[in-house]
Amino acid sequence: MDEGAITHNTRLLRRRIGPHVKLMAVVKANGYGHGDGATAKAARAGGADAFAVASLAEAVGLRRQGLQEPILVLGHLSLIDEAHACLRWRLLPTISTLDQARLFHTVASRSGACLPVHVNLDTGMTRLGVPWQEGTALTQAILRLDGLRVEGIYSHLAAADAVDPGLTRQQQQRFDQVLAALTNGQPPRFCRHLANSAATMTDSGLHYDMVRVGLALYGHASAEHLEGKLPLQPAMAVRARVTILKTVPAGTGVSYDHRYRTQRPSRLAVAAIGYADGVPRLLSGRMGVLHGGRRLPQVGPSPWIN
Repeated sequence: MDEGAITHNTRLLRRRIGPHVKLMAVVKANGYGHGDGATAKAARAGGADAFAVASLAEAVGLRRQGLQEPILVLGHLSLIDEAHACLRWRLLPTISTLDQARLFHTVASRSGACLPVHVNLDTGMTRLGVPWQEGTALTQAILRLDGLRVEGIYSHLAAADAVDPGLTRQQQQRFDQVLAALTNGQPPRFCRHLANSAATMTDSGLHYDMVRVGLALYGHASAEHLEGKLPLQPAMAVRARVTILKTVPAGTGVSYDHRYRTQRPSRLAVAAIGYADGVPRLLSGRMGVLHGGRRLPQVGPSPWIN
């Protein structure tokens, strides 16, 4: 993993959103395989203000690695032990139901604390979050619980990387409708966040108070038409050593079942990487490699390079 690339990408995204918008780096799933702690620290060096993870265990893991910034748990927490852990480790739970809010309120009140939380509105992702039509009532109910403080309200865009912005516009309208009902024309008392990587890169009108970036942090655009929007640097490369070379005539079958046959005299290289290292067999014959700056095809149902 190239930590310098993570820092570089974070700085680019920070410049894109400007000084008045915060940046939350999404480092769930062990930083998408890059290493959550190393990724978070590299993003922090680039200007990240906060972090988001999927589970409580991921959040506690970041705290144990020394991260002191705000950490939002995107997943649904509903157990008493989880509420206690959020208090102990200073984590931001996501609230989506009134029962969940009451449980966290009870735990916080009995501890003599006031726990900051974020409310997730389901504006069209149809996954986690309270249905947006019920978002105003839920948030108002939470505001009446003295053991909780609504620090943020957010939603998750389902198609921000689509060429057609129709669904994104619909989700934004629903998000704004809830916000308007809660603020009644007054400045918001909570952090509003909606934009993912694609929205961060394409539309400043979706930035609000904070953006949540995942894929772009690691150097990738989520759709072909977004390539080149920012000069992002990929943060990961998979390298393998060539262990043997073979020169074979045309018509030679390669690997299992001889599903690939050479069309001409060919020089084959065996790379020391395969299924046991996480290379999916479904990619057999469909991927390529870079060798000495040249792109070469992989052939046969094994890591043979032609």
